[in-house]
Amino acid sequence: MPDGPVPEPAGTSLSAEDAKLVTLARSARARTRASQGAAVRDLDGRTYAGATVELPTLRVSALGVAVAMAVSSAAAGLEAAVVLGDADEVDDADVVLVRDFAGAGVSIHSGDPRGQAITTTTT
Repeated sequence: MPDGPVPEPAGTSLSAEDAKLVTLARSARARTRASQGAAVRDLDGRTYAGATVELPTLRVSALGVAVAMAVSSAAAGLEAAVVLGDADEVDDADVVLVRDFAGAGVSIHSGDPRGQAITTTTT
């Protein structure tokens, strides 16, 4: 069994709860006009959304912001995540980040800016 992320085929349908994450990620991206928006759901069902931060002295991915918000709110782990932007798939560093915090088996859905699901990667 491979150690890395396991992508699922394009067009994977999302649960209603994961579709809510898409809405939150779209909102975060649109509100800030960032390159990416992301949202995560913790093990208690709470959600956190964030957008890419690109300052001269600080760079954090949208998923990094959302995970940091979950961690700072004492979340015990994650059930799922969504990243929306121009990239076709989730950055490897973001997959490692989610795996480090939440372990194996977390679905990370990646889609275009409109929120169309492109791929799902499982940590």
